[in-house]
Amino acid sequence: MANEARPTLAAVAARAGVSSSTASLAFSGSGPVSAETKQRVLAAAAELDYAGPDPRARSLRRGRSGIIGVVIEDRLRDAFRDPIIIAMLDGLADEVGAIGASLLLITQGEETDGAVESAPVDAVVLFGCSTRVTVSVDVLRRRGIPVVAIEAERLDGVVAIDLDNRPASRLLASKLAELGHRAVAVVTLPLEATHRRGLVSLEHESAATGWVATERLAGVREVFPEAIVWSSAGSFIEEGVLAGRALLEHDAPTAIIAQSDLLAAGVIRAATELGIRVPDDLSVVGFDGVEVDGIELTTIRQPAVDRGRAAGRAVLDLLAGGSPADVGFHGEFVEGSTVGRARVWVH
Repeated sequence: MANEARPTLAAVAARAGVSSSTASLAFSGSGPVSAETKQRVLAAAAELDYAGPDPRARSLRRGRSGIIGVVIEDRLRDAFRDPIIIAMLDGLADEVGAIGASLLLITQGEETDGAVESAPVDAVVLFGCSTRVTVSVDVLRRRGIPVVAIEAERLDGVVAIDLDNRPASRLLASKLAELGHRAVAVVTLPLEATHRRGLVSLEHESAATGWVATERLAGVREVFPEAIVWSSAGSFIEEGVLAGRALLEHDAPTAIIAQSDLLAAGVIRAATELGIRVPDDLSVVGFDGVEVDGIELTTIRQPAVDRGRAAGRAVLDLLAGGSPADVGFHGEFVEGSTVGRARVWVH
């Protein structure tokens, strides 16, 4: 048995009565293959003891590793707490799975820059790396590796998958202004690589490198130029609680604009602990469109899975020698139950 030749995909296709390309699609899970045909192919594979295409041979034929790098700024345990990152990963995996590629998750930070330098990848997608995106891109350019960036400043040679963060945030702020709100505070995503937490001065704001955070803040500033700003250390409910306590114990905003739904949920929790009613005493809006603690947030829903898929399609195009165009997405306003007319309250 040890000397028998390894069964081939062509043999499986012949046994199942389909073409080799159809058999390949059945294994990859992509393409227009019916459930009945897929089952017939898998049954034929089982009969021949065929485990699937040999990834080493396939990679050698293509001169590639068969690996797509995904660079994430947060620690993995933090990234996997973010439903938006998970949704984008789902979309990306759906697309690159068509060529049998695997995803390699790389954390981005000063202590892990070497991973970006040496990872055996064919292309890279930057996820949420806006505070250090130029560092990653410089490294990857030197290696000649194609790069796709989800939400980052425009950089030459990098395919951008954008979201209309500034207009969407301006829309949220305008809705609050229409309801009479004037004393408004903002809880931002990290503004810099250190993930510094606390009140933000104008000098700190002007030096910020967090692209998503600064774009969303700029949209709010167009409506509320004097808004108080608190920078969080990450998109977590716990960070929203800290921000909410700090803002509500010492100031009297009638509305708080949080740059993620997780942060918004934390702000609402802090308000409840302080005896402040939402939306009667305080209006709170978020951003993302995810379900959090059963709260019907007023927010902007972003198409996270679709953005991941767009990044995946751009990667496939780049690997095929194409020049994919940048892709822009729009957020959808969702009216929830966390916003009301402005009123004066005392605590």
